[in-house]
This record gives sequence, structure tokens and C-alpha cells, in this order.
Amino acid sequence: MGANFSNLESVVEKSTQPSQILTFHSTAKWKAHFEASKETNKLMVIDFTATWCRPCKYMDPIVKELAAKYKDVEFIKIDVDELMEVARAFQVQTMPTFILIKKGNVVERVVGAKKEELQKLVEKHKN
Repeated sequence: MGANFSNLESVVEKSTQPSQILTFHSTAKWKAHFEASKETNKLMVIDFTATWCRPCKYMDPIVKELAAKYKDVEFIKIDVDELMEVARAFQVQTMPTFILIKKGNVVERVVGAKKEELQKLVEKHKN
């Protein structure tokens, strides 16, 4: 019965709406996107994460929830092991780290699994 439940769980996960979170696997694509974002006033929230990071896994559903709620905010996920150069450029040392950016400038930084703080800052800078 346990195996059936876990199969059902993965089917439910896959049948939900597609994520509003962008993921980059190439530094060049990230740089192009970042440069283009400087031309808009849209808030960008970068979630620096790692596959082995338990607090990051805890924050995953929270970030998805925020992305669904704040459609006018761009949420981006970057794996620090995959794009080390990008993580270094933003001086990321702890995961998860959330960096809020507007017009290419860092406006806020949240280090750690701090749901309330992240939500409050997204709300503050979304316009």
C-alpha cells in the first residue's frame, strides 16, 4: 500500500500547474536574462539552493506558493553547485539564500529558511 501511495503522490505533483519559477542551467543564459531584467522595474527573487540542502527543500513549496501568489514577481532558482560562478558573483555562502533584485541592483537579502521574512520583503518590493 505504501508504494501505491507514493506513486499517487508523484502523479498529483505532476498534474498541478506548471511552476512559475525559472531555472537556469547555463551561466551564459543567466547573464543574458539578468542583463535584460535591468531594463524592467520587475522584482526578481533569486533562490540560491542545492540538492543536498534540507532547509532548501523545506523552502521549495513556500517559494512555489509565493510564485503563484505574486505573478508580477519573477522567481528564479539557481543551484549553487551547477552555477558556482553566479553564486560567487552574489557572494552566496549559505543555503538557502534569497536575493531580491530590482533593475539589476540587490535591494534585499534573506539568508536561511525564513518564510515570513521572505514574504514580507517580496510584499515590500513587488511594486
